[in-house]
Amino acid sequence: MGNTYAIINQKGGVGKTTSVANIGAALANKGKKILLIDIDPQANLGSHYGIIIDETKDMFSMYDVLCKEFPLKDLIVEINDNLHLAPSGIYLSGAELELAATIGREFKLKNAIKTISNTYDIIFIDCPPSLGVLTQNALVASTGAIIPVQSEYLALNGVDQLLTTIGIVRDSYNPSLLVTGAFISMFNSKRRLDKSVAESLKEYFGEVLFKTIIRENVTLAEAPAQGTSVYELDSNSNGAADYNSLADEIIERDM
Repeated sequence: MGNTYAIINQKGGVGKTTSVANIGAALANKGKKILLIDIDPQANLGSHYGIIIDETKDMFSMYDVLCKEFPLKDLIVEINDNLHLAPSGIYLSGAELELAATIGREFKLKNAIKTISNTYDIIFIDCPPSLGVLTQNALVASTGAIIPVQSEYLALNGVDQLLTTIGIVRDSYNPSLLVTGAFISMFNSKRRLDKSVAESLKEYFGEVLFKTIIRENVTLAEAPAQGTSVYELDSNSNGAADYNSLADEIIERDM
């Protein structure tokens, strides 16, 4: 059974989905069997790979897995031999209310993952930008949390709250949960502010911070429009190099 990582930050626009898509692709290229799980109702991870779930046309999504006990294995879509995806859909936005009165609601995702975990080397969960029931499910199901932090002035806003939430989940539901690491995303070396923020993040996180910094790169922005990862679009781009380096660091900590 491989490790499961929640890619998490309650602040939106920090590159969570881009990171899940491209870390997964980088590790798949290295021969790892990877599953990406989208529990964000915005369903951007599926869109990144050209997979659009229309639940009004009886298409299934992670909503059905969490709320209707639909088998996770029957939802999974193959991107390539080593990279698979469990897509989300807009119906998942109602899961918070539907699960609110459900006994054991925090364990829905963990129980679903148990049924397929031996199939994969590593599982990544793309979390919504909130700290609600869906994110709690991701943390309960995970062995580690990975935090992308944008190199901007308000980068650390909310990080204390996020770490507190991780601590509560660890104490209450998942004693093996660790903060595997954090990384700086959307970095522009031409901006002095980015460099200043990066230094602040290094002081704040210490050794928890991955050495790799994800630079702003047009290929990263263009890849979702093509329904693919940065590696299929331009394997020589800075974005490909950065996520390849981050994937190597994750493998080191995974071991």
